[in-house]
Amino acid sequence: MKLPVSEKELDERIELNYRRLRDDPYYGIGEIFSPPDYGWMGDKEGRALLAFVSHFRMSGSVIPCMEQMLEKMPSVLNEKHFLGDCSGKFIREEQLSGHSWMLRGLCEHYEAFCDAYSLELIRDIAENLYLPLRGEFRSYPLRAGDGSGGVSGDEIGTAGRWLLSSDTCAAFMSIDGLSHAYSVLKDPALKELLDEMIAFYAPLDKRAVQAQTHCTLTAGRGMVRMFRETGDPFYLKSAEGIWTSYVYGGGMTLTYQNLNWWGRPDTWTEPCAIVDSLMLSLELYKLTGREDCRRIAARIWHNGFAPAQRDNGGAGTDTVVTSDSPWNDLFPQMKEAYFCCTMRLAEGLRYVKTNRELLYAEISGTPSMGENGVYSDGDLVYAEPDEELLPYVDNERSFVAAGHRLSPLVKAYRVPWEILERARQKVVTE
Repeated sequence: MKLPVSEKELDERIELNYRRLRDDPYYGIGEIFSPPDYGWMGDKEGRALLAFVSHFRMSGSVIPCMEQMLEKMPSVLNEKHFLGDCSGKFIREEQLSGHSWMLRGLCEHYEAFCDAYSLELIRDIAENLYLPLRGEFRSYPLRAGDGSGGVSGDEIGTAGRWLLSSDTCAAFMSIDGLSHAYSVLKDPALKELLDEMIAFYAPLDKRAVQAQTHCTLTAGRGMVRMFRETGDPFYLKSAEGIWTSYVYGGGMTLTYQNLNWWGRPDTWTEPCAIVDSLMLSLELYKLTGREDCRRIAARIWHNGFAPAQRDNGGAGTDTVVTSDSPWNDLFPQMKEAYFCCTMRLAEGLRYVKTNRELLYAEISGTPSMGENGVYSDGDLVYAEPDEELLPYVDNERSFVAAGHRLSPLVKAYRVPWEILERARQKVVTE
């Protein structure tokens, strides 16, 4: 039996996220630009612009800050037309990662409105920030993550010219933004840089260096975009390798969310990466016809997205539930990653809305215990919710087994935060 994506649920999620981004001053023109000493320059700004354009392209609804921030750009950019330090003394990993989102937001804006200013900034950022770094990515200093970084990541020191982030390999997030810039500009120099980055990063053992899953999945989406642009199987093979490593090599949780870093199950999930994982999975299905890619994408929507969105429309981190994590239950680690995931959720919701017909779950109507100690009914993961969550469970699909009251994962956006923050869903029952 096929369980489609609920239009009602999707519309509710989109409206909540739209209001969050429209109404909070944090996403308004007075606060949208980060202070000059912020490490992730371009990150918030780019994710915000991408979110604003995503809502416009979903519904035609305009968040005023979308155009206001473009009008203000000339007064906040440096002399080379990007954000932050332009001295060239260091290669700032977080600045590169952040400007990948700036490129994404500008490319989406240009594709929606064909405006000359977005096109100008796309070209300037590519030529002034990234292209001077040709030859540098093949010597990116690898070392396993030291566990020192927080949810938003921190600069942790230098290695040669590189000023590194605790989000290990965050620089390779830029494969996404640069691939989008290439699709707009068709500049052969950008392809040359992308080939250097992908040749280094695609075969890398992400688990060995505890790479961040978000930047890796984002890079994978950039590889897919390059395959669509060129038809070169090198890009598709590289993206498939990342997907396989993530899904079958310890990047994904039992609830189809992500480990923030490979090999660190004691950390947290990240909705940005959950969005990436769904998009990468379904794009690979479209290109290869692999049913396991479509099925994983559907499971990510029906399970991984379920706990990620909060009642205020934002998105927050949860516990990592794996066979070797400290938790066998699912509950929030923080209310909201308002500085990244709330904005990124908009693109994810737009993608689901566009591809809704492919994201159906297959269920039998008879849940059973799997080898991993988790009950499921086909594509739906089941858990035992705390009593406070019972008013919010899917009663139609709930059942009792071995003394456990089980139901599909609760849609957290329907649960008041004062309940959600202390309630748990026991996923592993044996």
